[in-house]
Amino acid sequence: MRTQPLIAITADRTMIGRQASHVAGEKYFAAIVDISQALAMLLPAFGERQCVDDVLSVVDGLLLTGSYSNVEPHRYGGASSEPGTLHDTARDATTLPLIRAAIAAGVPVLGICRGLQEMNVAFGGSLHQNVHALAGFDDHRENKAAPLDTQYAASHPVALTRGGLLSRLAHGRDEARVNSLHGQGIARLGAGLTVEAVAADGLIEAIGVADAPAFALGVQWHPEWKPADDALSTAIFRAFGDACRQRMHARHHIAAAMPATLA
Repeated sequence: MRTQPLIAITADRTMIGRQASHVAGEKYFAAIVDISQALAMLLPAFGERQCVDDVLSVVDGLLLTGSYSNVEPHRYGGASSEPGTLHDTARDATTLPLIRAAIAAGVPVLGICRGLQEMNVAFGGSLHQNVHALAGFDDHRENKAAPLDTQYAASHPVALTRGGLLSRLAHGRDEARVNSLHGQGIARLGAGLTVEAVAADGLIEAIGVADAPAFALGVQWHPEWKPADDALSTAIFRAFGDACRQRMHARHHIAAAMPATLA
């Protein structure tokens, strides 16, 4: 019997040379292993080729990673993307059905950057495709020529919703400073989602799910970048890991209680 929860980490489908590959950044695995104290498993972007119920039957949590690709706009009724916009059809086909099923099944979910946007779309919300081009909004993109430590440094504050999960993880604080590396953002909030944090320009920066039976959080920033150096990032990954452990123990108890002929 396992002693650590198993967390599925979503993959991007991309080409490495001439070969189709499924990849995710090491920083996500490191945060799960080192801070959440869990086992990390890469979930390939195979869409319907892997049954959602079967995936959820073997994992204790789901981490939706950030990505350079954007959700295809037809998924939320948006206008066609600008030429050159990177999409990942295989990832959309994998994550969007999985999110609602995971939350309904009580599987803890943590969405980061693209992962937050996927959560919003999965619940019927829409996205701004170019936040920086909209009047009244700040430019939330990173300088890709800067060193990584500069790109991922805290760059702006977010107001935390009083009484929300993030506020509780921040020990009741009403503000936190976060990094900002995204061009898209939430336009229309999905049905049943709650606002956990908002940037100074009004852009929604974190969301929860009102009736989720387990941990369900999406953040627009990147807490997986050196999480041990930031108290809120550490708290997010610890709380996620604890929720995944609770699910693992509950599943173990159910399995142990089943008659041998059914187990």
